[in-house]
Amino acid sequence: MKIWAVSNQKGGVGKTTTVVSLGGLLSSWGFRTLLVDLDPHGSLTSYFKMNPDKIEFSVYNLFHDTGQKKKNINPQAYITKTKFDGLSVLPASTAIATLDRQVASLGGMGLVVANALKKVADDYDYVIIDSPPMLGILMINALAACQHIIIPSLSEHLALKGLERMVHTVQMVYKSRKDAPQFTIVPTMFDKRTKAARESLVLLHQNYPDNVWKSVIPIDTKIRDASLQGVPAPIYESKSKAVQAYAELLELLLVEKVQADKKMAVY
Repeated sequence: MKIWAVSNQKGGVGKTTTVVSLGGLLSSWGFRTLLVDLDPHGSLTSYFKMNPDKIEFSVYNLFHDTGQKKKNINPQAYITKTKFDGLSVLPASTAIATLDRQVASLGGMGLVVANALKKVADDYDYVIIDSPPMLGILMINALAACQHIIIPSLSEHLALKGLERMVHTVQMVYKSRKDAPQFTIVPTMFDKRTKAARESLVLLHQNYPDNVWKSVIPIDTKIRDASLQGVPAPIYESKSKAVQAYAELLELLLVEKVQADKKMAVY
């Protein structure tokens, strides 16, 4: 099982869209896929027509039960199957916004998600985590659990400033983990008609030449239409420009996975 975290310390950059699009592609390509919502806003949860304010079993229960040291926790109890074959969700409750305040009393909560996913490793081929746009216990869990970090970023000045903070956070993770995860910066919602977007994209490649994906995710109204229907864009409109771009990104990530597996086999 491979785990990817989609993360950025700035909101509105296309995190949830990236999670859902990659997840929809993976499941439609025959991979058993789990999406994990660690964002208190619950956008991923809401995408699949679940209410983060009223949901009964969620990632909050997982943290709570772990903190209470309940034995024999079964992560499947918190996971919901979607109506799309091969695609499941570990949803968020808005209550997870209180976790940072509870951490001191609960103690040792940085590996809750990583430990839970180990228990379901035989059930899924891929896990994609939608992490929150702020550094705290939830983002720490996402980055501690993953093997690859995907960082969506808009091609605009303010987004590039937020990206600096995210890359700094990733570098901190590198220092704390022996198996430092790779990270890929993905330009999202790119509008080639605007000079500002084109100039920002050039700057993005100049600042992070080894980590920026060579292509872009274009602006595409089909993404919004799919969201309104609660259907992953690759299933709603497989030939849309954004879906085709996400498919190219996914193919690259899968190739990198194979290369990483071969490297591990050598050692």
